[in-house]
Amino acid sequence: MIRTLLQQVGIYRKHAWLTILFLLDEVAMEVAIPLAIAQLIDQGISGGQMNQITKYGFILVIYALVSLLFGVLAGRYSAIAMAGFGQNLRNHLFRHVQQLSFANMDKFSTSGIVTRLTTDVTHVQNAFSMILIIAFKSPVMMVFATVMVFQISPVIAAWFLIIIPILAAGVLLIMKYSFPIFERAFASYDELNKVVQENVRGIRVVKSYVREQHEMGKFQQVSKKIFDQMVKAERLLAYELPLMQIVLYAVMLLVSWIGAKLVVSSAMTTGELTSIFAYSMQILMSLMTLGIIVIMTAIARASAGRMYELLSEQPAITNPSAPVTEVQSGEIEFRNVSFRYSNNNDNYVLSHIDLHIRSGQTIGMIGTAGSAKSSLVQLIPRLYDASAGEVLVGGINVKQYDLPVLRSEVAMVLQKNVLFEGTIRDNLRWGNEAATDEQLIAACQAAQAHDFIMSFADGYDTPLTQGGNNLSGGQKQRVCIARALLKNPKILILDDSTSAVDTRTDLLIRTAFRQQLPTTTKIIIAQRIASVEDADQIIVLDEGKLVDVGTHKELLERSSIYQEAYNTQTKGSEQYAEAYELQ
Repeated sequence: MIRTLLQQVGIYRKHAWLTILFLLDEVAMEVAIPLAIAQLIDQGISGGQMNQITKYGFILVIYALVSLLFGVLAGRYSAIAMAGFGQNLRNHLFRHVQQLSFANMDKFSTSGIVTRLTTDVTHVQNAFSMILIIAFKSPVMMVFATVMVFQISPVIAAWFLIIIPILAAGVLLIMKYSFPIFERAFASYDELNKVVQENVRGIRVVKSYVREQHEMGKFQQVSKKIFDQMVKAERLLAYELPLMQIVLYAVMLLVSWIGAKLVVSSAMTTGELTSIFAYSMQILMSLMTLGIIVIMTAIARASAGRMYELLSEQPAITNPSAPVTEVQSGEIEFRNVSFRYSNNNDNYVLSHIDLHIRSGQTIGMIGTAGSAKSSLVQLIPRLYDASAGEVLVGGINVKQYDLPVLRSEVAMVLQKNVLFEGTIRDNLRWGNEAATDEQLIAACQAAQAHDFIMSFADGYDTPLTQGGNNLSGGQKQRVCIARALLKNPKILILDDSTSAVDTRTDLLIRTAFRQQLPTTTKIIIAQRIASVEDADQIIVLDEGKLVDVGTHKELLERSSIYQEAYNTQTKGSEQYAEAYELQ
């Protein structure tokens, strides 16, 4: 896991190594300073030699300035390495998410992916920075300082060899019990982000139903859960500082007691005792900073595990080794196709579908809610793969196509219309980046969107808010249809994509399809019979099974499901007309 994440240091590896190099140089200077202080005291101050005071005073200034220089350089390069690592890691995660199929994405919540790309990356990035600076500097400082203490007084140094393992054991024990709590807390962040996203996305519904207090209650409940978990973890970590302070004061007293006796017995000079105090502080401060690293590691380890979980998810849909790079036609065939969303679920949403659609045909598709109409058409561009059987486009199994090639020839307008922040023109060019203004206008005219676009002051340069929420539902549907038309696809799928437009506009859109897309295979999923009655063939689905295929006239004669839908809609229209006449 750690190796996988550290690979994202990438081109910033040089900055990381330079950071370590300058840190080691800084440590060398800091270790040399107490020696110079000892010489200053013993040969200068104690001996009353002004020239020695000047000499070692000058050496101390040089050591301090050089140490400062190395520290600044180390800080500069560590900042670059940290920022670069965070950037690379975030980009790598985002690219990996783009490669995942719908089946993979179903395993992770949207809020969970957002948390991994934001909060978790920040935790790992900060830990990387701290480890880069402290994890290399502190152990080296501790080793060098201990060696220097051994050279001055092996008796005092022996006590450090006893104290250091005891302190390390206490810190590791704290980490052992705090880490699982951090794991649970970060999992709760997913839930918190989910509540926020749902609220912001559905803010109009929240306000129209006056549910602000309910939503605030949900948020506060999750927030309180995170609060309780973090308090519990921090309560454990709070023991670390008192532990460090107890050890620090104990060592200072011990050094003072043993050192004083050695100075009195002339086994140690005053300068050497002073340097031991300095080295003792360096050793203990290194231990304290390593304790901070332990805390950061505990937090980052939980985040790293969550990111690794996402990175370990292998795309369920991949390109074949020798992909077909051209779609010959819009012919579609389903051969005994069955489909389920999860291999762990025995419930198939589609069962034994056999269907042949000729290139250029207009196909209508109806069925009750939950009859798997959307699931069926999502198998065509391989948004999902069939669990059994084969789906063929242009006479070739879709699994043999190069994915971008296949999907570029299949334009889908989904049930949930998605527009992105930018102008209307920018959103339309998702269908064809190189589209001319004339092509944009022609597509919008076919989708019956040109007139309302031109009614805006900025026309095609009208800015859209996130999700296109400054357009009505019908306007968004028409812009999405125009965007699909700009792909000039061999297969066009409208998944209940005219539900928010009136019947006249719906008719005009279908008329434009017949006139302008004669060779494109068109599949129209709809709830309104009027939207599909002029189709070449109409598919009737029920509970994931294909129960009938025929023309409007044929289905009226033999399909009970189609008859019921037609009669209900026709009868409803007649009753509405009668009521209108009575008024």
